[in-house]
Formats: sequence, structure tokens, C-alpha cells
Amino acid sequence: MKLAFGFVLAVAATVSAFVPQAPTGVRSGASSVGLEMAAGEKGSKRKAAAKTLGKVAGAVGAFTLATAGVPPVANAAAKTADATNKALGGAALVAAALAVMKSGGKQDFLEAKPYYDQSTVPVNTHKPKAPFSGKVVSTKRIVGPKATGETCHIIIDHKGKAGYWEGQSWGVIPPGNREKDGKPHSVRLYSIASTRYGDDMTGKTGSLCVRRATYWCPELKADDPAKKGICSNFLCDTNAGDEVKLTGPSGKVMLMPEEDPKTDLIMVATGTGIAPYRGFVRRLFTEDTPAADAYKGQAWLFLGVANSDALLYDDEFQEAKEKFPDNFRLDYALSREQNNKKGGKMYIQDKVEEYADEIFTKLDNGAHIYFCGLKGMMPGIQDMLKGVCKGKKVDYDEWLKGLKKKKQWHVEVY
Repeated sequence: MKLAFGFVLAVAATVSAFVPQAPTGVRSGASSVGLEMAAGEKGSKRKAAAKTLGKVAGAVGAFTLATAGVPPVANAAAKTADATNKALGGAALVAAALAVMKSGGKQDFLEAKPYYDQSTVPVNTHKPKAPFSGKVVSTKRIVGPKATGETCHIIIDHKGKAGYWEGQSWGVIPPGNREKDGKPHSVRLYSIASTRYGDDMTGKTGSLCVRRATYWCPELKADDPAKKGICSNFLCDTNAGDEVKLTGPSGKVMLMPEEDPKTDLIMVATGTGIAPYRGFVRRLFTEDTPAADAYKGQAWLFLGVANSDALLYDDEFQEAKEKFPDNFRLDYALSREQNNKKGGKMYIQDKVEEYADEIFTKLDNGAHIYFCGLKGMMPGIQDMLKGVCKGKKVDYDEWLKGLKKKKQWHVEVY
């Protein structure tokens, strides 16, 4: 299901050609190795493939795999291969492949038992006085040239020692000291943009979606470096191997309610507030998790950004929409490209209002609604909801109180 064995095959793709295509040679150091890895191969052929992978990666000795057949090639193998090539190398690739192979291609080794039990959610494993030192795997700009500002996707290796659940945040302590008093910088919280298994499916990495905070000085007619965001600029400037001090994970308010797999999810985001929802979507529609196997509800994502170049993770969301049209919906509010029904700019509250009747019905039937992004989004959202309630002759305060009492209302803004 979903990616299933896609990560393993993507790893193999970095050193192999898959049948039915003709095998090609792949250079590793001074050697070139050709590798055929067919779906459904068993026993000795799988062992041979693993041994070849070991040689290509420079690993010592041969790796022995289980005799179960290799599941079919996943559709996302090519994309995953590209991401994996950039993120990992050498023996790390082989180790990651073997970890997933041994699990049968499923992402289930970090699950609670039962998987929806939230009693074991990790919280504050690492505190500000004793942070965990993670290592940057990769930092990549993920918006187009016409986007308003720069947003980066940063993958951090936490060695499995700073684990988290979807919807939680990591704290980041930027290096250096504050100018005003010489004390170390304080913790900045960032919603995690990957599932607990990380982008590489090993459970040892996590990702952040960070927009570089800058200040335009009208007098200088340029960015004022003295007023730039300390932590966001640090993160966006990182390179592979750089150290990042992590605290947390923190927060439970944005966790998914997985006990009832028929629960609808309504996810509303502006900008980098998309981070937790990327984790939600990957968990439910990309990875082969128990939650994905069970999910029968509908996840509906609303994202508000300035223009098409500023869209985040659109390729992943479009793929989920194509594969699961009955279970995943996607709507964008592009303020500089779209108009609302009054002829003004299309903001996130305007896009949500277009579907107000349907959303209210879903909430009446037990759906959970999430809001994540800049705190400035909430006044517009609340005014819109109050207006809808008035039109329906519903007391807004009582309606909201009911949602909160039933834990259907989730807000994380900054």
C-alpha cells in the first residue's frame, strides 16, 4: 500500500537499473557495478542484490536478507531516489534500505500498540539546558523565483534519539549569544514537516519547513541584517553536516485523532503552517502505516500563500489527490492570483468560506479542524466563522465551545 517498498527500491535505483529496463553500470569510487533487482525475486537473488549494494556503498561484508519476496516497485520510487541521493550516501543508504526491507516494506516499527494510543507520545525528551545535537542532512529552497520570500526544507538527523509524532514541534536553539545581554539565544519552536519515520523512512531524521525572516528597511531600500530573524536565517543557511541543537518534541494539540479511522480532518494553513499537515498527508496517503491502512475518512487541506511560486509540497499533495480522490481534497488560496466572491484578494478565510455549509456539516458529524500558521490568520478566520454562524442562526460562542469540549478544534499559531 502507498509507498510500500518504494524507499528500498529508490535506494537501489541509485546504484541499479530495474527490469524490464536493461541493467546499466553505476560508478562507485573507481569501480562500476551493474545491478538488476526485479520485483518478486527471492532467496539467493535478494542476497546477491544486497551484497552488491554493500559493495557499491563501500560497506564491509555481505548483507543477508529475509527470503520474502520483494513487493512491487512503488510509483514514487523515482522521486524518493532523487531525495535519497541528496540526503544520504554510502553505507547509510544500505542501512536504510535494509531496515525497511527487514520490516517488509511497512512503516510500523515506531507505532504505539494499538497505533492510535496516544499515551506514549514523546514530550520534552530534550530540554533547553540539555539539547540534542542533530546534524543537518540537507537544506533545500522549495519555492519558485516569484515567491514572496525564501522557504527551505531542512532534513535533520537525530539518530532516533529525538523522536516525535506528527503534529509536534521541535525547539531549535540558534548558535551564539544575544547582543543585549550576552546570554545564549532562546528556543524557537518549529512544527515538524515529516512523519515520525522521516523523509528517508528510517525513523532517524525529521524535517523542518522554515521561511527566512528578513526586514525590509524603507530608508536603506534593502534588507536590514540587524533585524533579520536569528534562527530562521541560521537554519536556511545551514549545510550538510552542520550541528543543530534540538529540544522537545513539544505539543499535543495538533495530534491526529486516529482511534476512529472514519474521522474527517479539515486542515487550514498559511505559509509554513503547512508543516504538520505534510506529516499528516504522508502518514495517511504516502507511507505504508497502520493509520493509512485503516483510514476511511476524508482529509481536506486548505493552504493560503501569495502566488503559485509560493506553494509548498504541491507535488506531494497533487499525487495524494490523484491516488486517493475520495479521501483527500485540496484547495489553495492565492492572494495575488485569485479573487474572492467580493472581488477582493483571496485569503485563506475566503477560500474556507466557499465551502462553509459542507465544513459545518462535517464538524457537526465529528470532523476535526486544524489551524496552523501566523497568528494573524485567526482574526479573519474567526470573523468569517462568526458571520457563517449568524447566517445559520447559530450562537458562535456556544458552537465553538462545543467543538473545543469535544476536542475537535486545534490551533497552533505563531
